[in-house]
Amino acid sequence: MNKARSNPLNSVMMHGALILYTLIALFPVFVILINSFKTRKAIFREPLALPDADSFSTIGYETVMKQGDFLLYFQNSMIVTVASIFFVLLFGAMAAYALSEYRFRGNMLMGLYLALGIMIPIRIGTVAILEMMVATGLVNTLWALILVYTAQGLPLAVFILSEFMRQVSDDLKNAGRIDGLSEYTIFFRLVLPLVRPAMATVAVFNMIPIWNDLWFPLILAPAEETKTLTLGSQVFIGQFVTDWNAVLSALSMAILPVLILYVIFSRQLIRGITSGAVK
Repeated sequence: MNKARSNPLNSVMMHGALILYTLIALFPVFVILINSFKTRKAIFREPLALPDADSFSTIGYETVMKQGDFLLYFQNSMIVTVASIFFVLLFGAMAAYALSEYRFRGNMLMGLYLALGIMIPIRIGTVAILEMMVATGLVNTLWALILVYTAQGLPLAVFILSEFMRQVSDDLKNAGRIDGLSEYTIFFRLVLPLVRPAMATVAVFNMIPIWNDLWFPLILAPAEETKTLTLGSQVFIGQFVTDWNAVLSALSMAILPVLILYVIFSRQLIRGITSGAVK
């Protein structure tokens, strides 16, 4: 095994594959960014060329700022994403701690029940969810999206966090109990800091689908004051005419926050994914 790892050829092939995958993943982002600064003719004439003095244009960004209430859409997306991730991490960590720490009748069945949420897409229940939101008066509110995304992210959060919390030393928790700490204090001050990499992993895995989602904002919050960034970008796409400059500019502005947050949490994400792989 050590010889295989130290083989230069294997190392070159592995790094080559990773570099190739990175280029494939970043290629669509690169195309969107460069074409957002080009004229409409240049987009279709040379989509892979960098903008030059003749093709450079910021008409797309100007259109986005003038025609669409981009700042409101961005604010709505940020509120929904941050609030949803907060509740997913809070309730997911609490449920994971209860399942991993306490033994009670139905413990395993409860874990399996929550795991079903990973396998069953939440969109199957769209009609029932819409009826529920209408009955509670939450249609065209950001709370409708926050509740749905929280429910969507909880199964994966519980599944990942419960595995990490089982690795937290029982001696540490018992020492806290001997010192008179309550269960809530043990949970928030002793356990949560030790599972931060796992929480970062859960946050990133939930952040991207929530930020990019179009389905539930279109159904539950289509009003102008509750539109998210993804839904607001659709205003530039028509049945017969599409303003590609504005579409690409809006997409470019929507991509940047996700990239920034990913860079911030990347170290914790890698630690969370690789933790436990090597004893």
